[in-house]
Amino acid sequence: MMATSDVDTRGEGPTRPQRTYERIGGREGTSFCQTLIHLLKGNIGTGLLGLPLAVKNAGLVLGPISLLFMGVIAVHCMRLLVKCSHHLSAKMDRPSLSYGEAMEYGMENVSWLRRHSQWGKHIVNLFLIITQLGFCCVYFVFLSDNIKQVVEAANTTTFSCQMNYTNQTQLLVPSFDSRLYMLCFLPPIILLVFTPDLRYLAPLSLVANLMMTASLILIYFYSLTNIKYPIDLPKVGRAKDYPLFFGTAIFAFEGIGVVLPLENKMQRPQRFIPVLYSGMGIVTFLYISLGTIGYMCFGEHIGGSITLNLPNCWTYQTVKLLYCFGIFITFALQFYVPAEILIPPVMDRVSQRWKTPVNLLLRSFMVVFTCALAVLIPELDLVISLVGSVSSSFLALIFPPILELLTFHTEGALSPLVTGKNVAVSLIGLVGFLAGTYIAVEQIVERNALKHVDALAAFSVQ
Repeated sequence: MMATSDVDTRGEGPTRPQRTYERIGGREGTSFCQTLIHLLKGNIGTGLLGLPLAVKNAGLVLGPISLLFMGVIAVHCMRLLVKCSHHLSAKMDRPSLSYGEAMEYGMENVSWLRRHSQWGKHIVNLFLIITQLGFCCVYFVFLSDNIKQVVEAANTTTFSCQMNYTNQTQLLVPSFDSRLYMLCFLPPIILLVFTPDLRYLAPLSLVANLMMTASLILIYFYSLTNIKYPIDLPKVGRAKDYPLFFGTAIFAFEGIGVVLPLENKMQRPQRFIPVLYSGMGIVTFLYISLGTIGYMCFGEHIGGSITLNLPNCWTYQTVKLLYCFGIFITFALQFYVPAEILIPPVMDRVSQRWKTPVNLLLRSFMVVFTCALAVLIPELDLVISLVGSVSSSFLALIFPPILELLTFHTEGALSPLVTGKNVAVSLIGLVGFLAGTYIAVEQIVERNALKHVDALAAFSVQ
């Protein structure tokens, strides 16, 4: 684990964060490159593929600028979390802290919050659970939409990848509703999360990472080589759609949950900040570039995931299948966080004889729950935006500035400018949460109403 420093034992504890790091256990831990790879993996997933639609909602000019602005704020908030964790771990004489523990100890610095400090940890853990289970819901929708598209186009898939500037995959053989595909994925995903130790999935995870990397390279290549000129797309999108952009963007940038675990496992934690800046710089570049290029390529026809716009040929159908395999394996990794928070307290109340059956039953129930939510909202773009607005905004934007205010407010280390900045960042997150959640729910209701009308019309014709 990580890092302590010289502690002043003459008083009740140190009054400032430690500067010297040492690792318990010698050289064990991840290297600079390993941590960088884990950071990239923790931030690159389905959110990246939804960013072209996010740029459409914001506009061709406003979208990339907003992504850059949001990237800078998100990285700053990650830096705040690390800074507060260092200070509080030194003050509490702990080698490392989780996000929830940092919030708990931060609240203990405020006299009138001290009695309720455990609620800080519980609230952070609640939003971590919501976020990770939200990711799992998105994975169900992503898998069903992409596999459905591959199946429906199988009879007409060719070796020619010609551009027709519409939704590229032609749906020529109607098949089941996407929600039935979600139910088909349910049994294998339940078996996947039964894996007792994530180390058993390490080889598959490595293969999945390679497949997703190859898929992204092919998606970039196709989008770059098929941009339609002249480019006549709105520079600024509709104001009503901007909250949807916010939800999708913050969903993509919500990697703050992996920041402290990665730093805690580093061999030399003092090098984590360069890792953070390097990794998130790469991530921000990928987000802006793919979001902009994807929108320029497919224009108004862009789907909830750019994979849904790829042409009907074997090369890009394979891209969808490879990315789906990567997302399938990643499901178990995302599921691990809420499982580790929710299941152990229940296991402590169960006799040894029933531990394994109850563990498997709880895991099954959690997967069924995420699948049920996905079935209720089978709209990929709106699910991404809703999850981002509801939970990611709190973890990535609202909580870190508040944590800094709680951590340093008694030490005179916060200038009025810093305090104002923290309040402004939290307010941006709060406004994004309110507006993004409202618009996403409104759009979900509207789309469901239209589907019911279309279904009734089709039934009447028959």
